[in-house]
Amino acid sequence: MLSRDDYLAAWSRWHGDTPTDRPLVRGWLTVAWTLARPLAGWPPLAATAAGLVVAVAAVPVAVAGGAWLVLAGVLVGFSGLLDSLDGALAIGTGRASRRGFVLDSVVDRLTEAAYAAALWAAGAPGWLAVLFGALCWLPDYLRARAGQAGVAETGALSVWERPTRVAMAGMTLGGAGVLSGVAGAAPVVVTAGTAVGAFLGLVGLAQLGRSLRRLLADGGG
Repeated sequence: MLSRDDYLAAWSRWHGDTPTDRPLVRGWLTVAWTLARPLAGWPPLAATAAGLVVAVAAVPVAVAGGAWLVLAGVLVGFSGLLDSLDGALAIGTGRASRRGFVLDSVVDRLTEAAYAAALWAAGAPGWLAVLFGALCWLPDYLRARAGQAGVAETGALSVWERPTRVAMAGMTLGGAGVLSGVAGAAPVVVTAGTAVGAFLGLVGLAQLGRSLRRLLADGGG
């Protein structure tokens, strides 16, 4: 298993030289690396599959409502950790591959669709949950299209990267569960949390769009 600093450097290379000096990104990756160390013998695909299963499981739990929303929030957070764990296992043990990188990206989008579905099941308006999910997908779609256009960099890190999406969905569901004993509070909390997430998504999209526009104008970075 690579040392933490070597893992962070390798992760950055696999993600288009994305900087890892931001506290949220560095902290998230450090947690994943710490969890991966005792599990170095596990196949990364096992963590990928487990992350998707756990994310999907949050949807029926959210349907149950009430205090069950706390568990739904925990499942969302756990699925995010498992998603980072598979990357830590692959990169940290030298088993990273282009096929695994693509598969991991696909699973990320499926888990984010599950997050949006869980928020809707918990009481968020359908249109707002769809907007939340779409804004989870768009940044990575833009980066992929920019890469096909010759941009070697991933663009600026925004306020709406993967850790933020997981945290917003998980804390929104968990917070609604904690306040479920107050009449009518849970739907309000879920709607407000989903709206805040969508707002951050719009801000992040604008940040990324400005960065990619510059890189495209410069000929690909």
